[in-house]
Amino acid sequence: MKTLNYYLLLVGLGLGITTRAQTGFSGSLKTEYVPFSNYVRPADSVKTGSTSDFKRMQLAFNLPLSFNVDTTGRPKMWALTAEGSYAKMTNRNYEETLFPTKMLNAQIGLVHMRPLGKTWSILAMASAGVFTDMEQINKDDILAQGGVLFIKHFNPRIAFGFGPVVTNTFGVPMVLPGLYFNWVTPGRYQLRVNFPEGITFGMQMTPSVSLNTVVELSGMTAERNLNNRSFLLGYQQIIAGLRPEFKLGKSLSFQLTGGTTLARSFSTTSRKLKDFFKFKEEADPRFTTTFYGSVGLKWDFSKK
Repeated sequence: MKTLNYYLLLVGLGLGITTRAQTGFSGSLKTEYVPFSNYVRPADSVKTGSTSDFKRMQLAFNLPLSFNVDTTGRPKMWALTAEGSYAKMTNRNYEETLFPTKMLNAQIGLVHMRPLGKTWSILAMASAGVFTDMEQINKDDILAQGGVLFIKHFNPRIAFGFGPVVTNTFGVPMVLPGLYFNWVTPGRYQLRVNFPEGITFGMQMTPSVSLNTVVELSGMTAERNLNNRSFLLGYQQIIAGLRPEFKLGKSLSFQLTGGTTLARSFSTTSRKLKDFFKFKEEADPRFTTTFYGSVGLKWDFSKK
């Protein structure tokens, strides 16, 4: 499960963004709901009578600070990014408190992108924010991360990037490998593979309506104090479903998603460096599969 937490770190850094630079203010607002499903005890994988739901609201935006095009027609830009997620959980019939009832992730970052030659770009980013279960907020809840990616553009539809990522998520600052991959096929039927966010396949039904099938990874992180020690709580979910999208104009679109949770779990990790490399003998707490639904609004005021 540490691998999954690492992928979520890449999502939080913004490595799942497209390589198309935006010239105007853009962002998204989304609400999600996962109804009550049963807690599966990690010790023996028994489905218990304990249940938890998950409700989340997410807001993100991107504000270009400067944007220009070089002599080869490729963009160079600086942008300010911000995002916040607030989640509530109701936990029923547990003998002891295992999971939080609230989580808040809020961060602000700076992104720079510029071309390196004809087929390479460099993407640098840094962010810091508060990641808390809202029981108490102190310096341990402040996490910072940054990274530099070197992106190879094989053609306008395929890009691969790699580079170092620095984070204090696991306690002391650590340097980890960062990866990025984006592939979009042309035509009415379009496949998009974006690592680490997910996979989308669908069709453009009309100029203003598209229908997609999606598989997406997302989650949240919260610092928790247990027995006077700092731990990192990670919530992870993988969903699959259908997503119709409706364009409400040149700059606004509305999304509905209905489907199922392929995986939903919590993990607790000590923030001591020596514990990060230890193998967990017991599986992470997880939940049974259930329905997933979300409503989203996206806007992009870039020059068309």
